[in-house]
Amino acid sequence: MSYTKLNFMMSVLGIIIYSSDLIMDTWVSVRYFHEGQYVFGILTVSFMLIGTLVVQCFSYSWFKTDLKKAGQESPRCFLLLHCLQGGIFTRYWFALKKGYQVAFKYSSKTDTFLGEQIDLCKEVIDRVTDLSMLRLFETYLEGCSQLVLQLYIALEYEHASISQYAVIGISFCAISWSTLDYQVSLRKSLPDKHVFSGPCPKFIYLFYKLFTLLSWMLSVVLLLFLNVKIALFLLLFLWVLGILWAFKQQTQFCASISMEFLYRVVVGFILIFTFFNIKGQNTKCPMSCYYTVRVLATSGILAVFWGCPLSVFNLDYFLPISITVALTLLLGIIFLIVYYETLHPNRSEETKPDEIDGKPVQIDCRMKYFIME
Repeated sequence: MSYTKLNFMMSVLGIIIYSSDLIMDTWVSVRYFHEGQYVFGILTVSFMLIGTLVVQCFSYSWFKTDLKKAGQESPRCFLLLHCLQGGIFTRYWFALKKGYQVAFKYSSKTDTFLGEQIDLCKEVIDRVTDLSMLRLFETYLEGCSQLVLQLYIALEYEHASISQYAVIGISFCAISWSTLDYQVSLRKSLPDKHVFSGPCPKFIYLFYKLFTLLSWMLSVVLLLFLNVKIALFLLLFLWVLGILWAFKQQTQFCASISMEFLYRVVVGFILIFTFFNIKGQNTKCPMSCYYTVRVLATSGILAVFWGCPLSVFNLDYFLPISITVALTLLLGIIFLIVYYETLHPNRSEETKPDEIDGKPVQIDCRMKYFIME
């Protein structure tokens, strides 16, 4: 378990992407209101606020839980900071401050860490891990919804402004970054998990997630063009199924009942867009069922879409989109199979690392209750 200079730079890049995402969302929402497109402006602001409010709730709850374990009381300023939507920036400040100390003042090539050095390194990794989880929540709550909305608007009016292209690009980068950063943090924070062996598994995993996500988002956009009510009903139905699945799995992620309920609602929403392993169990069968349904749903949307009169749609836009949907879904499934059959870290036959000198590392971080695959 180590925190290197590269890890520190990744954390810096993370806050840059997070800040850029917020700025671009604010910019495009102001532009919508200025142009009189109030519905799109309200939707953009709503997605942004819902995502950040939920993340602030989790962040403050974790602060209270961590301080309670340490026998300390939660300062009132923490509550104020989170009410002002500054919880993530506060966490980044603490993580970067401690991370700089570990990455630049302690040699990353040292073979052993003793006493306080082990505690400090583990503290930094746990802080970065919490951030990666919060960014993941925010990305799927706000980023995916925002991306679908902006794609729909751009295609509806057959013209996108610079701000819309910027939001689409930043949202795509945020989804990519949070997805990969989460996996790296997951395997670094839990000693019983194998880390990625080189860049190849990371990119294959990233391509699998991005291609399946892109295919589904574009499918939802096509369905929105066909019938907005049917599209919203489908998304709501999938959300309810996801929530029921989370309750069936009896997740134990949060300390309080109310936060656990909120967590399961968030889990249900994330499951609309991608599959993940809620309890770290063998999910070969659930994952197979999930992506089988995804293939059938995507195929059904394409079949219904092309069954409508073609004069209703502009083929210059929708023919390439349909091809992209089918191609990205196929590539996503191929990358999924390649990753789990040949490159998944758990398939490696690596020996367990030697026991470190000094204080052993305890697996007591909340990450062990949230295993996304």
